Amino acid sequence: MSEIAIRQEGRAGRITLTRPKALNALTYPMCLEIEKALDAWRHEDAVALVVIDAEGDKAFCAGGDIAVMYETGRQGDYAYGQKFWRDEYRMNAKVSGYPKPVVSLMQGFTMGGGVGVGCHGSHRIVGETSQIAMPECGIGLVPDVGGSLLLASAPGRLGAYLGATGRRMGPADAILAGFADHFVAEADWPDLIAQLVATGNPDAILAAALPPPPGDLPGLQPLVDRLFAAPDLPGIVAALQADGSEFAADTLARLGRGSPLSVACTIEMQHRLAGCDDIREALALEYRFTHRAPEHADFLEGIRAAIIDKDRNPNWRHADLNSVPAADVAAMLAPLGPDELNLEEDRT
Repeated sequence: MSEIAIRQEGRAGRITLTRPKALNALTYPMCLEIEKALDAWRHEDAVALVVIDAEGDKAFCAGGDIAVMYETGRQGDYAYGQKFWRDEYRMNAKVSGYPKPVVSLMQGFTMGGGVGVGCHGSHRIVGETSQIAMPECGIGLVPDVGGSLLLASAPGRLGAYLGATGRRMGPADAILAGFADHFVAEADWPDLIAQLVATGNPDAILAAALPPPPGDLPGLQPLVDRLFAAPDLPGIVAALQADGSEFAADTLARLGRGSPLSVACTIEMQHRLAGCDDIREALALEYRFTHRAPEHADFLEGIRAAIIDKDRNPNWRHADLNSVPAADVAAMLAPLGPDELNLEEDRT
């Protein structure tokens, strides 16, 4: 069975992820196919908009398929992962800057690489089951695929909190944080897609949209803004430890499940991207980390503990959240020189 179905229906270019048993995890070939379709439809007058959806009820896309990246990295071959990320990020940038409406319908889990496909379009739809998150710190990465920009654009300090903890967002919270635009009951999605295909007009989305069920973030934001006010991880940890509230304890526990280096770099990236509105700037910063991650960070160990051995007991490079030197953060995010992300280059 194919991994992705790309076709033209009526006035719409259709992209459907077709790996429901794998939670529609994004493979490298899928990234290239999405980019190829976007390039083909950009100047195709018959295509008025693009609709991206996925098969199955559990996930729109639960992340990237990183098995090959792990195996090659374990063998000391870092080039495959670097190429994967470079080409994926170029596709993410094309979704973000696409000249035609891009409609995504995100049921179930939308995480990591799924955010890169579904959360940069012009009309981002969530439903009752939607759970959106950037949980990369838990596998030794940082929020990437342009997710760092979405987080940096979230109200107050919610971006630093969501990125560092990997907390999942239901539909209302995803809309508040800027990862989605509209709530549409999932039972209405087939009819909505049919209207989009028939008319090529995204106005049908507004007619179908409803208020989402209440979320958690509005009630938490005053705490988040106060406790995540510091510009770096040591300051945030100190504030949480001093606070002593149930929320602070829960947040420290969430932070403690991630790679300390990844958490520290995530906080620093949010600080650097404050006020940024250019996905290319965010992707370039993300790529500095991911380019180095298999060799110099906790990525391979994070994948081993979470996915390969599944012992959930990673041996991180730093003992705890308070033991990450600022120099290590700076080194992971330093310019790459000739290896800096170039979104203009052709695929080779």
